[in-house]
Amino acid sequence: MRPQRVETSVSPVPLGAPAQSLSDEEVVRRVLAGEPGLYEVIMRRYNQRLFRTLRATIADDREAEESMRETYVKAFSRLHEFDGQSRFSTWLLRIAIQEALDRGRHEPLHRNGTNGHGVPAVRGMLERAIEGLPATLRTVYVLRDVDGLATNETADCLGISHVNVRVRLHRARTQLKAHGDPQGMGDFRQLHPFPEDRCERVVSGVMALVRPRAEA
Repeated sequence: MRPQRVETSVSPVPLGAPAQSLSDEEVVRRVLAGEPGLYEVIMRRYNQRLFRTLRATIADDREAEESMRETYVKAFSRLHEFDGQSRFSTWLLRIAIQEALDRGRHEPLHRNGTNGHGVPAVRGMLERAIEGLPATLRTVYVLRDVDGLATNETADCLGISHVNVRVRLHRARTQLKAHGDPQGMGDFRQLHPFPEDRCERVVSGVMALVRPRAEA
């Protein structure tokens, strides 16, 4: 039987609280208490950020999407390990980055010089500039300058020191400036978009895997 979807924008959840207003910690608590359907709130909240971060390490959209699903399944099975010492988003990104690195995608990405089907020219230029960075610099740059994580959060996600984050970020910015000002290449929020149809595919796929485990 297909799992029932939690509509985060319109449908209320038990106790009268709109799903999207629940904190990450409250969602985790309630999932662990027997409401696995609320895990959708987490996925819909972080799909875009997770995909963009994974694409900083993984060269292919489909591979990145597959890695997203695996990340969410792993995170679901480890929710009991989340202790609140860091933000849930940092904890989730740490699992995602490790999942991506385990796939062995460490080499710089290579493009054929085209923007691809349906990719606006400006966004394509921004994506190619960032993807031309070495993987170690690219991931730091995306976490810090694109996703807006703080230095300590980035260090926590990657398991490196604050100094290493600053050094890698400086090198990434320097290399990007050699190809033009990335700030002038387009809106970072448009980098590697994750449209609704893909969001639905990931959410339904993950829920089909985790719900039976939770209800067993």
